[in-house]
Amino acid sequence: MNSVRLDSFDVFVSIVRCGGFRAAALERGVSSSALSQTMNALEEALGIRLLNRTTRSVFPTEAGQRLLERLAPALSDIRLAIAEVDELRDNPSGTLRINAPAPAVDHFLCPLVFDFMAAYCEVKIEIISDAAVIDIVEQGFDAGVRFGKQLAQDMIALPLGLALRYAIVASPDYIRRCGQPQTPHDLVSHDCIRRRFPGGTLVTWRFAEGSEETEITPTGRLTVSSAHNELQAALAGTGIAHVFDDYARPHIQCGRLVELLSDWSPILPHWFLYYPSRRLPSAAMRAFLDYMRDYDWQAVRRRQIRN
Repeated sequence: MNSVRLDSFDVFVSIVRCGGFRAAALERGVSSSALSQTMNALEEALGIRLLNRTTRSVFPTEAGQRLLERLAPALSDIRLAIAEVDELRDNPSGTLRINAPAPAVDHFLCPLVFDFMAAYCEVKIEIISDAAVIDIVEQGFDAGVRFGKQLAQDMIALPLGLALRYAIVASPDYIRRCGQPQTPHDLVSHDCIRRRFPGGTLVTWRFAEGSEETEITPTGRLTVSSAHNELQAALAGTGIAHVFDDYARPHIQCGRLVELLSDWSPILPHWFLYYPSRRLPSAAMRAFLDYMRDYDWQAVRRRQIRN
């Protein structure tokens, strides 16, 4: 067997985890051809094919799968050793990868990360916006953001930001044309802007006034997959939207949107930032967690309202 570069094993794991050369190349900041050359050299050195390549997908061969099962814990040990060495530095460094839904990124994660990076100049952070429920360890992330009910039991979770609230909104033009609902049940006769989760299910709208709770599956002609598009549609007068208050508040304040059924809007749980309990956090991750625990979220809310 010819000599093998150790970093080529990390490339192999990245390609399998990302599901292809292009995605792995984007993650690593190199070209697809460079990764292809690395894999060709690794397979030639080992004398066996590790990946099956088709026009649509890349997946490990039997030999590749066996190698992958042995490499994953070994690479984890290497990263842990590097993290332990990094603890001896005066300033934390390294890269943090965080997976989070777009609303959490927009209103909580980005302000936190921007301020953190100003304080810790040697730390790099990659944020991936994704609402799908994933295995952050398998996908190579240091942390994720989700609601508490979506977290695996072996995760450590910390509240991220302030409590959440949904707002039901429509444009003044829509209200002039179609009227204003007085109760959640009136929405069934309105053109609601529906939103579909990545898994295919539609977002249900939940309401609470005192002890009375209800939920509806909205009906309407337009279905989108992001809160940004839902808000755009409401601003255009297309229908009634159900979005986080943080998205709608600036438009409500300037009169472009009107909040409906405000007495029926319940306070929701926080987002949670979570990370594996079985993995020792790196020095950069610990610095980020400490910074997050002391972060002034009220100051962020005031800043967002002013802007």
